[in-house]
This record gives sequence, structure tokens and C-alpha cells, in this order.
Amino acid sequence: MEAPVNVNDYAPLARLRLSEQVWNYVAGGAGDEHSLGWNEAAWQRLALLPRVLVDVSLVDTSTTLLGHRLAHPILLAPTAAQASYHSDAEAATLAGAAAGEALAVMSTLGSTPVAALGASARGPWWFQLYVQPDRAFTEALVGRAVDAGASALMVTADTPLLGARDTDRRVGGHTVDALHPPNLAELPAAPRDPGARPHERVYNPHLDPSLTWAALRWLIELSPVPVLVKGVVRPDDARRAVDHGAAGVVVSNHGARNLDTVVATATALPAVAAAVSGQVPVLVDGGLRRGTDVAKAVCLGADAVLVGRPAIWGLAVDGPDGVRDVVDLLRAELIMAMALLGAPALADLTGDLLASPD
Repeated sequence: MEAPVNVNDYAPLARLRLSEQVWNYVAGGAGDEHSLGWNEAAWQRLALLPRVLVDVSLVDTSTTLLGHRLAHPILLAPTAAQASYHSDAEAATLAGAAAGEALAVMSTLGSTPVAALGASARGPWWFQLYVQPDRAFTEALVGRAVDAGASALMVTADTPLLGARDTDRRVGGHTVDALHPPNLAELPAAPRDPGARPHERVYNPHLDPSLTWAALRWLIELSPVPVLVKGVVRPDDARRAVDHGAAGVVVSNHGARNLDTVVATATALPAVAAAVSGQVPVLVDGGLRRGTDVAKAVCLGADAVLVGRPAIWGLAVDGPDGVRDVVDLLRAELIMAMALLGAPALADLTGDLLASPD
């Protein structure tokens, strides 16, 4: 196959380079994977209604997000265990992100200790946080991330436990249990009962099922950097996050990897954006594969998007160059979409550019 001409072209190339177990881990979703398909289909169903005779000789994709002046609104989503995809792991992703002028979000469950992330970073980066039941450990982890240079925290709020990852289990599993993330290495190993029945094995020692709004307030108060809440699909939850002091909300269904038949993120986005009412940035992930998807997200009220699986595909195929190329392809398509929509700046991407549904 010749060089990819869009990010979807990277998927079959990545599949050739990864074991079946690893591919199924990154590609799969929860249950029967209905929401996995819905995430992409929801963007595709949105029809565009372009303006004409607008001067688009200069298209500006730049934006400002939590104090960072960014060349474009395409961020890299946090993804676990990146050594599974490339030997240089998160260091390669950070290098590719910098080359593509993209802000990257690094995962608690990554393959690289957080202290080393700062040494590898060549541009701004944030740290995704799984709050641990051990709050003192969590506080220390936040301190290490901030000391390493993370300029914001993105706390995952939608994962008190893992969903029914059937595809993983059918091929032997490559789940969080098997990742051995270095950032959590100091936590004691949880005892396992091999004779436990399935309903007795649903909880995971790396996740806190007791996480509440009170814990979010605690985190926001202790963090010296802004805290965004990831995993919001309800407008009332978005409003509550802002009222608790969140610096941003991320419309996300965890890549459709937890709860099957959960609403697609493109469907949830408009109501969340309306509830936030511009008080804090709204980001969205899930199923974005084209520059037109990025443009549609902004039209629906997003300030920026996060891409996860496409960045992993690029990482697996060509390391940092693949990550950069994925970002560049999306950015080029975004510029084309904006020009063809008659929207020379992100502020011109408004809801009237989307046709009313039938």
C-alpha cells in the first residue's frame, strides 16, 4: 500500500504491525460494539451547509486553550500502554505531537513514568488522571505530573470499573490488569481469587468505584494546574462540573470501550456545550476521523477535539513521523473544510453550517 492519504488508511497498516491481542485491545469496544460504530456514524450523519463567496484566501485554524496558543484544535487523546505499539512509546507520541504542533495528553496507564514524560516533551502536554482509592498516592502522582511539566490535569470520571470488553477476553485479554503501568507501580498488588465468579471480578484495582463530586472538588482544590473532567455526556453533569470548579469538560464515552449503547459523543455534544455556555472550554473525542468531523465538532460547540485511535495507528506504523502525519492530515482536511464552508476562522464555524436533520 502506498503512503496513507487520510487517517483511515493507517488502520490496516497498523493492524499488520500489531499482534491480534494488541490490535483487538486498541480497536475494540464494549459489549456488541454498537456505540463504537455510532461514534463514527454520528459525525458522518451531520450534513454541511456551506456559505459561498467568502474570502478564504487565508484560513486560520489557531486557537487558545487554557492559556496555550495552539496552531489548531486537534489534540492527542490519552491512551494507555503505548509501548505495545512502538518501542519508544510515549516519547515517540510526544515527539510526533510537537512536530504536528499538537498538544498531547498522557495517560496514567502509560508505559512511561510521568517524570520521564517531561524530559521527552517538546511542547505543551497534559496528564490524564485516574484517581486512586489511596488519595495520598493520588496527590503524590499529581505532584509528580506537575513537577514534570504537565500544564493541566484531565481526570477521567466515567470509569469506576471497566465495561464488558468481550473482544479482549476472546483473545486472551490485553486489559488494564496486564499493563503494569509504571505510574502505579508503588501501589500494592490487589489479591486475586482465581475461583471468583464473573460478577465478583468486575472491579479493577487501578480504578476507584467510590469516586464522587466531593472527590472532584478535593482534586481541584489541591491541583496547582487546571483540571478538566473527561467522560461527560449529560448537560447536567457538565453544569455540575463547572460549578465544582472544573476548568473544562470533555465530552467522551471512553471510545465506546466501557458502556455499550451509550450515546455517541457527537449526539451529546450540543447539549453539553449549551449547558456550559462558554464558561469553560468544551472538548470532544470519539470517532473523529476526518477534518470535516473536526469542523462539525466546532460547529456543535466544541473548542477542540481529541483523537485517540488514529494517533495510535500512526504510532504503530511510523513512530513519531506517523503521529505527526496523522495530525497533519487532519489539519489539512480541516483547512480545506473551513475554506469550502466559507469559514476562514474557527469562530466562523457556527451551527448554521450544519443542515437541519430530516
